[in-house]
Amino acid sequence: MNTAELLVQCLENEGVQYVFGLPGEENLEVLKAMSNSSIQFITTRHEQGAAFMADVYGRLTGKAGVCLSTLGPGATNLMTGVADANLDGAPLVAITGQVGTDRMHIESHQYLDLVAMLKPVTKWNAQIVRPSITPEIVRKAFKRAQTEKPGAVHIDVPENIAAMPVEGHALNKDNQEKSYASYQSLNEAATAISRASNPVILVGNGAIRAHSAAALTEFATRLKIPVTNTFMGKGVIPYTHPLALWTTGLQQRDYITCAFEKTDLVIAVGYDLIEYSPKKWNPEGKIPIIHVSATPAEIDRSYIPMVEVVGDISDSLMEILHRSDRQGKPTPHACELRSDIRADYEQYANDNEFPIKPQKLIYDLRQVMGPEDVLISDVGAHKMWIARHYHCERPNTCLISNGFAAMGIAIPGAIAAKLVHPERKIVAATGDGGFMMNCQELETALRVGTPFVTIIFNDGGYGLIEWKQQNHYGESAFIKFGNPDFVKLAESMGLKGYRIDSTEAFIPTLKEALEQEVPAVIDCPVDYSENIRFSQKSGGLSCAI
Repeated sequence: MNTAELLVQCLENEGVQYVFGLPGEENLEVLKAMSNSSIQFITTRHEQGAAFMADVYGRLTGKAGVCLSTLGPGATNLMTGVADANLDGAPLVAITGQVGTDRMHIESHQYLDLVAMLKPVTKWNAQIVRPSITPEIVRKAFKRAQTEKPGAVHIDVPENIAAMPVEGHALNKDNQEKSYASYQSLNEAATAISRASNPVILVGNGAIRAHSAAALTEFATRLKIPVTNTFMGKGVIPYTHPLALWTTGLQQRDYITCAFEKTDLVIAVGYDLIEYSPKKWNPEGKIPIIHVSATPAEIDRSYIPMVEVVGDISDSLMEILHRSDRQGKPTPHACELRSDIRADYEQYANDNEFPIKPQKLIYDLRQVMGPEDVLISDVGAHKMWIARHYHCERPNTCLISNGFAAMGIAIPGAIAAKLVHPERKIVAATGDGGFMMNCQELETALRVGTPFVTIIFNDGGYGLIEWKQQNHYGESAFIKFGNPDFVKLAESMGLKGYRIDSTEAFIPTLKEALEQEVPAVIDCPVDYSENIRFSQKSGGLSCAI
């Protein structure tokens, strides 16, 4: 047995099903070992796509997704997806091939110090410098990747080390016991909540990772406290729940801004500052905060909790609930916002203007998608509308990258989502800019048999940047580009292609596309003049209630 074969045995021991990546000269031994493995290697068309697939796989399953590249340009291509996973809290293990140790001390073809390069975008990384340490490195990599807060790790494998003979075996996985919050913090939190007259719950992705949706919903329901979620916290409480105030984080005034302006206590549950900066909702640092999470609060002058409840989130919520007394407390006035929020959402139900407004497109998309179906959003102007208007009944049914916020994630992410949930409808929502960054992975989707629908919000430019430019300067520059015929492009790849020519055509077209046995692409012209209208409307929003 050589080191590469031992490495693959260790991956099998960790329960790895898929490795996403590209073959290269310096990872030949690893690929040879994997060809005799139970692991399915999925050959992608670009290393960035491979990393995004591992990223979304990790986010959906809680188990580290694995991606593989060769050295040099292969590793640099991998880096964007690795960084995305690390900032979004998705467990990921990146494996790179490397030159032999006999070449590292001299200037050498394609050689980069990958451990140094990837250090800023990983939780931990290491190079296998001796065959015998392989089991320890793999076990540590997966443990670090999957331990809260999850993130990316990296293993560098020099080609001569990979080929060396070795004796060894995979290490047993240790059972990580849950940790529980202190009685003092639970009592202090319960007292503060009992005294508050107008509390609001802010819930983030940490609550999804902790599988705390049921506990959070019971906690909010019994204490009659309204809930708003970050972009990455969608579905922790069903959007149809009467206490759900939907999504915060647009960085512009919105209805939910009023809740933060009037609150006397924010209960932050599984909230990560990277999801939505506290400077946006607590700029003066005066709002009292209770931090409920598996990890201590990050340091930020706008986020200094009065109480930190650190431990298993579900247990913490139930213990605080049992200690709190809010009987007779009226439902906070923030709940009155819900009718305004819902009315704003419903006003687009019968809007048939064309090109289609983003609000209408997303409204209709929600009508077609079931509560367990999964939407993967790319990054762009459409992401802001999806964040505001696509609402979820279940956790992890709308995935938005909002830590690193990398364009190009939707199509590779949809492949991973379909592998994890083959029985569900999967939709990738992307702008025409993001589509062209990783559309080559649609060939991968066809090859591995993961049919899903890609909806292109087509405005012929970088719509989000135009939105920002118009807000700042009243004009825009350098944001327009040309596009190929997306229908013909899809058909040339063996896919189904559709173009929307009326707003009424969208729902029947989407339903047909979702029934296809191959990936489908829908080119949908979108009216992004709504972006500026929203900014103008939000700027004049009054919190009168």
